[in-house]
Amino acid sequence: MAAKKVAAKASSAPRLLSGGNPQIPKGEGDAPVQAYLAAVPGWKQAVARRLDALVERTVPGVRKAVKWNSPFYGAPGMEGWFLSFHCFERYLKVTFFRGQSLKPVPSEASKVAEVRYVHLREHDALDEAQLVDWIGQAGRLPGEKM
Repeated sequence: MAAKKVAAKASSAPRLLSGGNPQIPKGEGDAPVQAYLAAVPGWKQAVARRLDALVERTVPGVRKAVKWNSPFYGAPGMEGWFLSFHCFERYLKVTFFRGQSLKPVPSEASKVAEVRYVHLREHDALDEAQLVDWIGQAGRLPGEKM
């Protein structure tokens, strides 16, 4: 009986997609985001949890959702999304949907003109002050409708 419970619990764990990104059903609210964070593997989980906490602290009342196996964040009372992130094998990719409007502009370019990325790697120091500044700026800009 105990073996069946362990097997059932193991089978209910989210599947990891290529690069280690958790496959989480889409959904609105904090619960799907927390499920995503709980399923993030290895060192990326602490970074993802810290990023989620920084967004909550910087944009009070932030809206959350999971879409396309990634958490999305939107400013309260505004349409669209200002930030998302996704796990890759060697980094956590933070997407600022209006990143070209941020000062300074985040370092990683996108094929989409307005979008910019920040790659958070295991052994890099997390520049929380810069992230908080970008999150605050991004939360005041019009969101990307998806």
